Amino acid sequence: MAGKALEDLFHDMLKDVYYAERKILKTLPKMAKGAQSPQLKAAFEKHRDETEGQIERLQQVFEIFGKRATGKTCPAIDGIIEEGEEILDEFKNSPALDAGLLATAQAVEHYEMARYGTLKTWAAMLGLKDAVKLLDETLQQEGKTDHALTKLAEASVNATALKKAA
Repeated sequence: MAGKALEDLFHDMLKDVYYAERKILKTLPKMAKGAQSPQLKAAFEKHRDETEGQIERLQQVFEIFGKRATGKTCPAIDGIIEEGEEILDEFKNSPALDAGLLATAQAVEHYEMARYGTLKTWAAMLGLKDAVKLLDETLQQEGKTDHALTKLAEASVNATALKKAA
């Protein structure tokens, strides 16, 4: 398809991550409800609040870019969320449930970090300095969330998963 440029790719990926964040926002309460560990529940609830801010920042990036904020179906995030729903069903009441939910959450974080890192780089190349700041703020936040999830996994969730199901 001739005529496509970095601006088009940036806009396409922006729509992709906007869809992903909105989908994640809808899924986090279900993850929090299913989590057995109070700390994991709290982490999901905290990230839900953060995700609302991330969506607002994305809306600002769309505005800076001169486009309306719209989403585009993201099969990658749909697949990761589907895996999380399978874990909720298949490991319900299992000591391994939280480890599976946490692993799914980290898959989401890694996906988001990859997307935000790319979008930040492209925004800089396109001269969208205000967008770079917004995207970097979210990228840093996603990194902190991933780090907090790793600490939670190492401190308790993974050890609990070793226990035999009753």
